[in-house]
Amino acid sequence: MRTEKDKLGERLLPEDALYGLQSLRAQENFDLDYKKTDWQLICAIIKVKKAAARTFVKLDTDRSEIYQAIEKACNQVLANQVSDAFLTDALQGGAGTSTNMNVNEVLANLALKNLGKPCGAYEIIHPLDDVNRGQSTNDVYPTALRIAAIEKLRDLSEACAKLQESLQKKENAFDDIKKLGRTELMDAVPITLGSEFGAFAQAIARDRWRLYKVEERLRQVNLGGTAVGLANNAERKYRFGVIEELREITGIGLAAAEYPMDITQNNDVFVEVSGLLKALAVNLMKIANDLRLMNSGPYGGFGEIKLSALQTGSTIMPGKVNPVIPEMVMQVAMKAIANDTAITLAAAHGEFELNAFLPLIADSLLQSLSLLTRSVSIFREKCIDLIEADRDQCLKWLNRSYAFATGYTQSLGYDKVSRIIEENDGQPEAVRNALENESK
Repeated sequence: MRTEKDKLGERLLPEDALYGLQSLRAQENFDLDYKKTDWQLICAIIKVKKAAARTFVKLDTDRSEIYQAIEKACNQVLANQVSDAFLTDALQGGAGTSTNMNVNEVLANLALKNLGKPCGAYEIIHPLDDVNRGQSTNDVYPTALRIAAIEKLRDLSEACAKLQESLQKKENAFDDIKKLGRTELMDAVPITLGSEFGAFAQAIARDRWRLYKVEERLRQVNLGGTAVGLANNAERKYRFGVIEELREITGIGLAAAEYPMDITQNNDVFVEVSGLLKALAVNLMKIANDLRLMNSGPYGGFGEIKLSALQTGSTIMPGKVNPVIPEMVMQVAMKAIANDTAITLAAAHGEFELNAFLPLIADSLLQSLSLLTRSVSIFREKCIDLIEADRDQCLKWLNRSYAFATGYTQSLGYDKVSRIIEENDGQPEAVRNALENESK
């Protein structure tokens, strides 16, 4: 065992533990048994630390060996050689300080091992003086969140593009299938099944474009602004160098914020991104629910399309098959909408120069991005691509309706068409004959 101490006292840690005292305290203080900090966020923080280490290799040549060891430690984590040393719960007090400190301690101890030194020999490589040099949680954590969000946004945008393509294929495949259009769940006008899928595709196309464009506002980072955006304890050469290094490491066109204090205290960009995720969630829920209704039956519902049977639907009703994929998509959409509310509330409580609730914003946003990306892909693969149309059922409901009557209103007038429908008790064939006779 080794002993580490801070102003609160001493604690024993396992001799080779890569985490340190601050990580241990955070684990004990935030023992929610919820979930660990998002791994992609951890990796994004590691990339920030790697950029800082590379910068100091150039700026502090006398200590270049120390920063090269830290960079090597960063590469080890990014290669997934270390993961169980990251202890912090996703939800924590302190605006993410515990997660940042956990990363600092792990990298310091890994770097020490790389130099053949024991864990905890912080007089050689210190978690704060060396790994966190020129940084603060207040610029590291939001910068890392932007990186993780951009990476996940790109995945989601690509998934939406593929979903749009699948919907367009169904639009073309079903283009000649006539069916009954409905408004407010009531008979409306004749349409084609293809046109419904075309409308779905257009909605997803808008979502894809919005998600693609919002990345621009995530690229501005406050790294180098340290505590409140005023660059306390961060050298000028470091501030410019670290972002250049980070651009190279991430492959993202990051830029220094024109007003770092704004980025440090205001989190409206995350609310904006979440709002666009909510818009996607709304469209997904609407599409999924429409498919559930069109698939309903097989004999007591609309039955206009057939979703692929993926699993048994009931433990008591033999033969029952449920639309499980649309139901899953709708639940993910509900979760994303709920997360948007959490993000909105957390962002609104960013008092003065820092938002203490950034961990909730990070957890909710990254969770929504991950869930939506996976659900969109599953929706496409296990639902949309496998949908079959029931041409006869579509035509049956159309022929049982007087929806065609709307086409006569321009020549005969709304009131006359209404009267004819009423006089013929809404019987489609009788209504059609009466309208044709009236039109002669």
